[in-house]
Amino acid sequence: MSTHKNLGKKLRLGKAMKNNESVPVWVILRTNGKYKYNLMRRDWRRNDLKV
Repeated sequence: MSTHKNLGKKLRLGKAMKNNESVPVWVILRTNGKYKYNLMRRDWRRNDLKV
């Protein structure tokens, strides 16, 4: 993909990268293990982004 993207697409890709992170350890500890993993986690091979 080129480095010259329009701003809207760049922002959407950045948000998708941020949403793809795992749940922080402090959240797992604070919720007593209720939220252990991210249900919305996406793999780059399996799922396409609708950007």
